[in-house]
Amino acid sequence: MNPEIDAIDARAAKTQTPCGDGTIAWRSWGGGDDILVLMHGGSGSWRHWLRNIDALSARYRVIAADIPGLGESAMPPGAKDIYDVARPLQAGLAELLGPDRRYHLAGFSFGANVSGHLAALEGEHLRSVTVVGAASLGLPRPPLDLLKVRDKQGAERRAANAENLARLMIHDRSLIDDTALDIQEFNTQHARFRSRGFASGDSLKEALKLAKAPINGIWGELDTVAWPNVEARLDVLREIDPTLLTHVVKGAGHWVAYEAAQEFNAALLRILAEREARTGR
Repeated sequence: MNPEIDAIDARAAKTQTPCGDGTIAWRSWGGGDDILVLMHGGSGSWRHWLRNIDALSARYRVIAADIPGLGESAMPPGAKDIYDVARPLQAGLAELLGPDRRYHLAGFSFGANVSGHLAALEGEHLRSVTVVGAASLGLPRPPLDLLKVRDKQGAERRAANAENLARLMIHDRSLIDDTALDIQEFNTQHARFRSRGFASGDSLKEALKLAKAPINGIWGELDTVAWPNVEARLDVLREIDPTLLTHVVKGAGHWVAYEAAQEFNAALLRILAEREARTGR
């Protein structure tokens, strides 16, 4: 039990939509007609957005999925590529929001890749797509070794989770708190879909070329997935969408939405407001 996680979860409206032999778990907060859909990172769950939900739901109806095969959602049937992950999400959003749906979409890490493919499928339904700490843009990734966790228990397992968070997710080790560790533990226990196999290559880049929505990008300056050149990632996105809106959080790592939540929340809200001002819708 974690009081911070439990408090956010208790305020969520929960629903499910079909996915293969099971369902996708959806949570939503806030109300109104303006909608922001969130897709978490690899081996994750909606909890990746824990410290963003209150700030974002003050302006938007925030809807967070557990991506198929992760968190509380069933495995995607016959997933040969990311489109096979995105299609059940598309069907779920059509059921939740209807045929005339319009929404902003934001995805973190593997969720950015899923969001790009969902954007390609959804076309005019999207107001914008924001990729956060994205990979799969056709650029080299630094080598990264993570500790095995599944064979460990108790304090040894928690220490391994902390080390993995420091190596991949959070640059400032002092910010790896009990809540981050509890999120990591839940996510590790519930991850069945092996998203790391889809992290290389240029699948996100190619999917975004098919999307009709404008693109935004947010990175931590010290993101281990993009190091040492975040700007090269932004250049790839600018080639696809010259109107790209961006924000880079100085001193933050890959899980920028948690490590620097206040700055991240302000940046995302500013970017979405600017998109709405430009399009008038």
